[in-house]
Amino acid sequence: MDQATSQPDLAHAELPLTDPFLAAVAEAEKLIAAAEFIRDEHDLADGYDYLQGSIAAVLQLSRAHGRSHPYFVTSTGPYTKMGLDNPDTLYYHASVEPEAEYLLTGVRGSTVDLSFQVLKGDYTATDVPNGDDAFDDRRLEIAADGSYQLRFGPPKENPGPNYFVLGEGASMLAVREVYGDWNAERKGTIRIERVDTAGTAPTELSVEQLRKRYRAAGRMLLTRVHTWFNFPKWFYLDLDVNTLTEPRLTPGGLSTQYSSVGHYDLADDQALVITVPKSDAPYQGFQLGSRWYISLDYVNHQTSLNHQQAQVDPDGLIRLVVSNKNPGVTNWLETTGRGRGILQFRWQRVDRPMTAADGPSVELVPFDKIRQVLPYYSENTIDERAWRERIADRQRGFAGRMLG
Repeated sequence: MDQATSQPDLAHAELPLTDPFLAAVAEAEKLIAAAEFIRDEHDLADGYDYLQGSIAAVLQLSRAHGRSHPYFVTSTGPYTKMGLDNPDTLYYHASVEPEAEYLLTGVRGSTVDLSFQVLKGDYTATDVPNGDDAFDDRRLEIAADGSYQLRFGPPKENPGPNYFVLGEGASMLAVREVYGDWNAERKGTIRIERVDTAGTAPTELSVEQLRKRYRAAGRMLLTRVHTWFNFPKWFYLDLDVNTLTEPRLTPGGLSTQYSSVGHYDLADDQALVITVPKSDAPYQGFQLGSRWYISLDYVNHQTSLNHQQAQVDPDGLIRLVVSNKNPGVTNWLETTGRGRGILQFRWQRVDRPMTAADGPSVELVPFDKIRQVLPYYSENTIDERAWRERIADRQRGFAGRMLG
C-alpha cells in the first residue's frame, strides 16, 4: 500500500475543529468590549486579561471533563480567575456521575479549613436532603497522621464511615482549602479514583470527540462570561453603594460559610473605613474585587486581609481602610486604581449563626479625615519599609503555596 492510500480519508472532513471555539472567543470579546461598566482603557485592559484567563481555563477544563477516570484540576486560580475567587483559597474539582462510586484519599494539611461540595453542572448545590452536598472536614474520621479516606456514591445500605451520597444531577466534586497564614500553613494532598475503573485506561479519543470538546469549550466560555457578568447584578449592585450587608449564608455556598457583601464607588479623595469585630470563627477574610467579578491583584498588592494578616486594635475590632491613595496604615486595602468594585467578607468553619453584631460597619470619609476616625491611629501607622516587607511576605507566601 503506497503512502497516499495509507493516509486517513479527510476529503469529507467538516470545518476545522477549532472553528466553533474561535467563534465563541470572538463573541466573548464583543461581550467584554461592550461591558456597561467600562470607563476607560484601564478597565478594558482588565477585561481582556480576564478573557485570556477564561480562555485558558475552559480549554483546560474541557480536557478534564471526562468522568470515567476523574482527577482533580484547579477550578480557578491566580491566572484563571472567576467568581470573585478568594485569595486565601485553593480551589480544585473533579467530574463525577451520581451512579458511580468514588474514593478520595488524602492527608490533611495545616490550613485553617478543608471543605467539600457536590455541584450540578450549573454550579448549584445538589440539595441533598442529608446535607452531604456541602461540608467541611470536621465530618470526617481523620487519623492521627492526618490521613483520611472518604467515598462518594449512590445511596446504599450500611455504607460505613466517611461515605457521602451524590445527589441527583451531581456532576462535579469541588474541594476548597483555605489559608490563614500564607507562609506558615501547608496544604494537604488529595486524589480521587472511580472505583469501577481503577486500574483501567480511558477510551482513546476520536476526532469527533475532539470536535465536541472544542464545541463544549466554546459553550463553557460564553456561559462563564454571561454568568459572572450577571452575578453581581443579582447579589451586589442592587445594594446601596459603599455599604455592606449583615452576615448571611452564602447563596449556593458551604453550609458553614457566611458572607457580607457590597460594592464601592470611590474618588481619589475618598476612603471607606470598615470596622468589624475580630471573629471567633476559625476563618475570617475580606477582599476587594473588580467589576469583572474577580479578585484584584492580591500577590503584589494588599487587596485582601484575613484573620491572621489583619491588625487588631486593642478593643478587639479590626479597622480597614479602602482607598486608592496610601493612607499609611497597616490595614490599607488597595483599590489599585479601580474606582469601582466589589466588597466581600467571609466567615468559614462557623459553629454558630453569624449575626449583625458579628458584621461590619462602613463609613465613607474624606481621605484627609482618615486619621480622625481611627481611634488607634498612632498604633495603626506603618512606614514604607515595613509596608514593602508586608508585600514581600505576600509574594513569598503565594509562591510557596502555588508550588506543586
